[in-house]
Amino acid sequence: MTQPFDIFNLTGHVSLFAGILSAAVDSFLIAQADLTQGVDLPLKSQPFLPGLWLQLRSWLDINLHEGLILKHGGKVIAAILVFVIGRTVARMMSAMLVRAAKKARVDQTLLGFMGNLAYVLMLCIVCIAGLSCLGVDTTSLTAVLAAAGFAVGMALQGTLGNFASGALLVFFKPFRVGDMIEAGGVSGNVVEIQIFNTILRTPDNVRIIVPNSILTGASIHNLSAEPQRRIDLVIGTSYHDDLRAVRRLLEEIVQSDARILAEPAPQVAVSELADSSVNFVVRPWVLSSDFHAVKFQLIEQIKLGFDARGLTIPFPSRDVFVHHSMDQKTLPFINDASSIAA
Repeated sequence: MTQPFDIFNLTGHVSLFAGILSAAVDSFLIAQADLTQGVDLPLKSQPFLPGLWLQLRSWLDINLHEGLILKHGGKVIAAILVFVIGRTVARMMSAMLVRAAKKARVDQTLLGFMGNLAYVLMLCIVCIAGLSCLGVDTTSLTAVLAAAGFAVGMALQGTLGNFASGALLVFFKPFRVGDMIEAGGVSGNVVEIQIFNTILRTPDNVRIIVPNSILTGASIHNLSAEPQRRIDLVIGTSYHDDLRAVRRLLEEIVQSDARILAEPAPQVAVSELADSSVNFVVRPWVLSSDFHAVKFQLIEQIKLGFDARGLTIPFPSRDVFVHHSMDQKTLPFINDASSIAA
């Protein structure tokens, strides 16, 4: 039965190999000395092998005697394995990151940069791990890299914040391309979600580039997330008008539009007795795609219906009373000015 290889017998194998190699080189040197005996060779053509071999043989004898080859050989092998395996894992992880970025529709110019940056960062970690396997104290190196990373992070704080916000938007998906949103004081249709910015297009075809950190730092109103939306209108009528007639008019206008959904049922009700008007709420449900068109049409039909039936939509008005007291000296000047104006 074959015995398994024992790494602790490595010294014996190396010693045997060194002895064989020493005998062979000694024989070669003797033969070379016989051939060159009595010949005065130039300095450049003199054999340098004896001195090199003596140094190599001295190093082998010392290391074999002290067991340093076995002591450091395992560390070297471990460091090589860590580097080879770590480099392979770094390539795989960077490739996975690039594929994920492609699925998230990241700009093509950023894909190579992201992949190379991720690979270099992971390769630095692998090198530090390999040096640790060799017994090198990497504490100071790690501290220097950490300090450099902190300095870079502080310098790129805003950019890194936008990058992290872009990753959150891609991962949690509060909105998608094509949705109508309101966030950060702006509104529009989402055209593209980039790694640092989100591009919106307003209804009047204006392109807005919003940093991702603004979107994640504020409330997001996704107006296209649900298939149905409710229109909220407040219609005021005069206190002198017949409320039942106003209600019937509003209900007829709502029922006459085929785009208004039957379920949920539209609501028409008195909501408030305001200072100068009685306010009705008109709340029909429509498809999200018909929201603005139906809202504008309802407002127009309500005004035309009020005019046709003699109903009043009050508006704020003020009565101004001017109280003045004038003495007899200023009165003639006012009378003269009035006569000139007449």
